[in-house]
Amino acid sequence: MLNLNADFKARAVELPELFREVFTASESEDEGRAVSALAADLLNTTPDDDLLGVLAMDRDVLVGCILFSRLHYDQDPRQVFLMSPVAVRTDRQKSGIGQKLIGFGLEQLRLHGVDFVVSYGDPAYYGKTGFQTITEEVAQPPMPLSMPQGWIGQTLSGDQKPIEGPSRCVSAFNRPELW
Repeated sequence: MLNLNADFKARAVELPELFREVFTASESEDEGRAVSALAADLLNTTPDDDLLGVLAMDRDVLVGCILFSRLHYDQDPRQVFLMSPVAVRTDRQKSGIGQKLIGFGLEQLRLHGVDFVVSYGDPAYYGKTGFQTITEEVAQPPMPLSMPQGWIGQTLSGDQKPIEGPSRCVSAFNRPELW
């Protein structure tokens, strides 16, 4: 039985290794190290109010994780979060865990009053959970995007208006090579 968000703080030490394994297998060893370092940095430097982690557990085995971090738009009162990184163990992929994990995470954000969620990924995959390709006019990213077609988002509050002004990300994402 899949248990979502089971005791995040107690399992946080395992997360960088999960991200390293998944991204090494799907991309490269360098990408695995980079995403692992990003996850560790997010977990170690992001204030609790600016970070939400969602886990997928199968009994006592960690099978997936998503980290959501706040994006600050000083000219807009809405709460916006960035969904990244996302990982499901390679031996458990293509079983619906990723979509369940994303759906659960979005519902947790909605319950916490978050208005909009963005990510930077494959629109075909993330479209299955309500994300759509957006432009920088809808929500300005904190850094120039190397692949603007991967800038995706969705409203959680129903407010379809563009988000006003420039954005600031948490310190772990404040690196141009990530964008």
